Amino acid sequence: MSDAGPALRGVRVLDLTQFEAGTSCTETLAWLGADVIKVERPGRGEQGRFASTDVPGLDSYYFLLLNANKRSITLNLKHREGRRLLGCLLEKTDVFVENFAPGIIERLGFGYDEVRRISPRVIYAQVKGFAPDGPFGNFPAFDMIAQAAGGALSLTGMPENAPIKPGPTIGDTGAGLHLAIGILAALYQRERTGVGQRVEVAMQETVINFCRISFARQLLTGRAAERWGNQSQLGMTAPSGIYPCRPGGPNDYVFIYTTRAGNHQWERLLDVIGRPDLKDDPRFGDPVRRASHAAAIDEVISVWTRRHTKREAMERLGQAGVPAGATFDTLELTADEHLNRREAIISVDHPTRGPIKMPGWPVKMECSHVRIEAAPLLGQHNREVYEELLGLGEAEFAQLAEQGVI
Repeated sequence: MSDAGPALRGVRVLDLTQFEAGTSCTETLAWLGADVIKVERPGRGEQGRFASTDVPGLDSYYFLLLNANKRSITLNLKHREGRRLLGCLLEKTDVFVENFAPGIIERLGFGYDEVRRISPRVIYAQVKGFAPDGPFGNFPAFDMIAQAAGGALSLTGMPENAPIKPGPTIGDTGAGLHLAIGILAALYQRERTGVGQRVEVAMQETVINFCRISFARQLLTGRAAERWGNQSQLGMTAPSGIYPCRPGGPNDYVFIYTTRAGNHQWERLLDVIGRPDLKDDPRFGDPVRRASHAAAIDEVISVWTRRHTKREAMERLGQAGVPAGATFDTLELTADEHLNRREAIISVDHPTRGPIKMPGWPVKMECSHVRIEAAPLLGQHNREVYEELLGLGEAEFAQLAEQGVI
């Protein structure tokens, strides 16, 4: 099939995001081929550049992993001329994305009503911690706040212990991905209507959406969904847990699960570990009875897993049709040849940090492939963007720089 070019070629995004929730959204659009122009304050840039850096003066790895494939311009939105220039850029823009703290974008003069007045075709997209019209609408939020308020913490950990924050940042990146989906739908709808619209995501509500299976548990029991450790909330079965492997390092474990829909995976597991004699044991005759004897099952399985590495255990069980996953750490994933070949892990060459490896874009499209480029330096594309989109000449460009506008 002929190369049709990037899927979002021709879509221009003005990116006024910071930290992770908003930047995840705009990076997704950039990975799909949109021209994402990151608008940052002169001198320092967005807070993620320096808030987490290990070397003063260099952009943080945190920033680099969330801003690939973007162009960076600097613009002082507290300066009257800076606001005028942003208005001019909006006239040439398809999507406007921001995730400032509540009320800031309005104080800068670019609330939804004003942007819609400038360009009715613009998709106006926002991520906030909480719904603006709710009781927490003015509260600031980070990922862990959204995970707490959205239910994820209450569901994570062991029932006898305090809640634990899940490792993945589903409140931040999850909100960004939800917002990107809404933007894509709004762009599609604009093809029919010719006008833009507001697209809004609250991080708290995003986390709730990730917890749908736990709400199914609540419907079954009439109680708040509990913490079940490694067990599935919708149905108890065994095995469903983490098992030690050799040589016994901090991540030398394999997760093994057999379906609650029958005995076939359990019986395959027994054949692999050399215990077919347990197929007729009445304690393990169905998923419900196995769940009642989970400790005995864990002991039997652990004897076998301790003789194998986590990869060996995963491969032998997986080949037999038993669900099993080695507990790969981030370094192992980074070095995995297959993941690198798939571009799930990619290498980029950054002008100050040098070569770095980072997660790529996991969605593979037959007719759209976008090469991933390193995150931009602050203001790297000032001259390019202002000349290309606004036709600024050398004298005007120099004057704006001297006035602190860009």
